[in-house]
Amino acid sequence: PGGSAGCRWSVLQPGESLRRRVGADGETETARRLWRVWRPALVRSMIVAPAAERNKEPILRVIRRQLKAAEPALALELASGSGQHTVHFAQAMPTVVWQPSELEQRSLESISAYIAATRVENVKQPLNIDCAQSWEHWGGLQPNTFDLILNINMIHISEMKCTKGLFKGASQLLKPNAVLITYGPYAINGTITPQSNVDFDLSLRQRNPSWGLRDVSILQKLAEENGMTFKQMVDMPANNKCLIFQKRSSI
Repeated sequence: PGGSAGCRWSVLQPGESLRRRVGADGETETARRLWRVWRPALVRSMIVAPAAERNKEPILRVIRRQLKAAEPALALELASGSGQHTVHFAQAMPTVVWQPSELEQRSLESISAYIAATRVENVKQPLNIDCAQSWEHWGGLQPNTFDLILNINMIHISEMKCTKGLFKGASQLLKPNAVLITYGPYAINGTITPQSNVDFDLSLRQRNPSWGLRDVSILQKLAEENGMTFKQMVDMPANNKCLIFQKRSSI
């Protein structure tokens, strides 16, 4: 999952492919000594979400279609979860600068560990953001600055006030004509399919009555209320969707 609520996480085991990913050889003896000191702390901090490993590449393909290749861009990920998505997207799209964010301290630490471990230079340190709060409290982010806002697997595992905050914030922070992409399972016209998603929705509501799969029509209405239009729905693996909303040129 992407956002912090309801995630299934595992911590990277000591040495588990981290040396390869980080480039632990180092250029100097000093670098090697520093790596030996830093590695245990990084390993302990890095959360591995299996779902993020599975869906990061399909989501990347959707993002590529929304941003102009090789052009500089600024992207905000709300509810970044472990940080796996952010660093993967940053490595694949070096001209895009990413601003990750999270609410839970454990996730914030994991994001920072992934940034350090992968040595990506186009990812900023994560901000502590609660989507239920007004965007003015989102770490000093400025209006009309982002080319893309991304939200993965948060909407169905959070209260509706978080989704409302997401759309209100996106309407203020996106540049005109820029896009908000949300990813996850959804109901469509009051219907949830297939049965696995019906069962998933029921399990979420049993855990928290305010959680559950949201209907696309509700999100479309929220978008319209906040100066955005529903642009496209993209089918994704494992019965998920990417929803793409575009900010109008003037609101």
